[in-house]
Amino acid sequence: MKVKRYGTVPGCPVEVTLDLIDGRWKGVVLHHLLEFGCLRFNELHRRLPGITPRLLTKQLRELEAVGLVKRTVYAEVPLRVEYRPTEEGGSLKPIIDMLAKWGEARLERQQSAQSRTKMSRRRRSK
Repeated sequence: MKVKRYGTVPGCPVEVTLDLIDGRWKGVVLHHLLEFGCLRFNELHRRLPGITPRLLTKQLRELEAVGLVKRTVYAEVPLRVEYRPTEEGGSLKPIIDMLAKWGEARLERQQSAQSRTKMSRRRRSK
């Protein structure tokens, strides 16, 4: 992963934030790490159905490279690896929490719209 130097990037600061947590999984990984504080790889993988171990490893490495996640390896048998948000990663908590709240509200709006559509179809078919 190429680390960008944002001092020379024209545009909005939102671009910097979105670039760091872009894609389907980085924000979700951060959400779980911020919620639980520290997770081992397999614990994190279980919480993310649909992601492959290879992709999770890639996302964690990228988050680590930009300083949002800290990886700690314990020299034990079997090897134990833990991930936790860094101080800078922790500063994203209000943003990730707001994204989660917005997503929950969006899902509720969609469910309400689907319910209304089903009800109106039933009325028409009677």
